[in-house]
Amino acid sequence: MQPVERAEYEGIDYAWVMQTTFVVTILVGAPVVALLSTTVALESWGARAAFAVRVGAPIWFVTAVAVAVYARRNDAGDGGSADDDAEPEAGDDDTEPEAGGDDAGPEAGSEDGETEERDDDGETG
Repeated sequence: MQPVERAEYEGIDYAWVMQTTFVVTILVGAPVVALLSTTVALESWGARAAFAVRVGAPIWFVTAVAVAVYARRNDAGDGGSADDDAEPEAGDDDTEPEAGGDDAGPEAGSEDGETEERDDDGETG
């Protein structure tokens, strides 16, 4: 099976910033807008929508800037690969096969290339 390809980000992962901004704005902004709306008389749906936009837009902007600053300072959104330059540990299958090596690869169903012998009952022995 081929390993899953991973994207290599240089700098900020803007997709992560946008997704995190969206989620945090909904989780934090919606309750803030709801609480602030109790102090204002909103008599029509148009007034309610305009109020939500007036209050929600600054919340979204502040959240987006805060998440972007967080991502820049902490290398957030990189999939958890904090040490990209580190050498692979023993057993990692990230390396390319050596030139002149066996191109057939390990036997199917075996990680280390050894074949397993089975008796008549199908058990390995």
